[in-house]
Amino acid sequence: MINFTIPGTGSSGHIGGGLLLAIILGPHAAYLTIASVLIIQALFFADGGLLALGCNIFNLGIFPCFIAYPFIYKKIAGKNLTTTSMATAAVFAAIVGLQLGAFSVVLETVFSGISSLPFGSFIIMMQPIHLGIGLVEGLVTAGVVAFIWNARPEILEVTGENRLLGELSIKQVLAGLVAATLITGGLFAWFASEHPDGLEWSIMKVTGSEEIEGTEDGIHHTLASVQESTAFLPDYDLKSEPAEESAAAHEGIEIAEEESTWGQANIGTSISGLVGGILTLLLAGAFGYALKNKNNQLA
Repeated sequence: MINFTIPGTGSSGHIGGGLLLAIILGPHAAYLTIASVLIIQALFFADGGLLALGCNIFNLGIFPCFIAYPFIYKKIAGKNLTTTSMATAAVFAAIVGLQLGAFSVVLETVFSGISSLPFGSFIIMMQPIHLGIGLVEGLVTAGVVAFIWNARPEILEVTGENRLLGELSIKQVLAGLVAATLITGGLFAWFASEHPDGLEWSIMKVTGSEEIEGTEDGIHHTLASVQESTAFLPDYDLKSEPAEESAAAHEGIEIAEEESTWGQANIGTSISGLVGGILTLLLAGAFGYALKNKNNQLA
């Protein structure tokens, strides 16, 4: 929900969060959490298609959690953690993870067989813009990690040693992160960049449009209908009234182009941020509970 402008490009980026989650929770719990985020976004906010959900989880989960974190972040941060080593590791790992994810999007789009995006032009647009996005994500990740390191360094030490956080009391850090979530989702989201994100920007540069035409047949149409029925806060806002728009069009009334709402109070956006955070917490908790019971049964 928090898109930041990439200066001089007309594009924006947003934090993927997979690397940050891996640093705090470990790679496996982070992967389940980012999967929960993407499932909630697709089902209830119509952000990302249901048919593309598997690819999105792979791109935003596998690369940061199981490649960038263990092979880049942990190697650079080392065993003797310092603020400098963790910040350096976070920036490099975020860039690598996002570059791999962006390249994967290009391959998946081309191999899908339903888009007209040429491989060469698409990748020339995707990789550089996601380099800038990865740099910002790395800096934000470094900032949050520094906060946790100063507040409770043992949290990062336990995760780095592949031990469970359940061994620690983390109520104070959780309280700080919950407060940050409420403020970010409920207030800061009003100031999100209105520029197209890196993927939309790349598609627009190649095709002239922010979206590509897919097929309306079979499973695509079915899943689009499912998503339309489940998304009660589409695009992180309250549902509009299509009946009023249809009536205006029928009477020949021209509907003015939507004006910028940047920085304006929006109750729909605030509700989306808070509801999304709660739903993600519940789904991630359900995953954890189910796996814990499964492990207990096997034991």
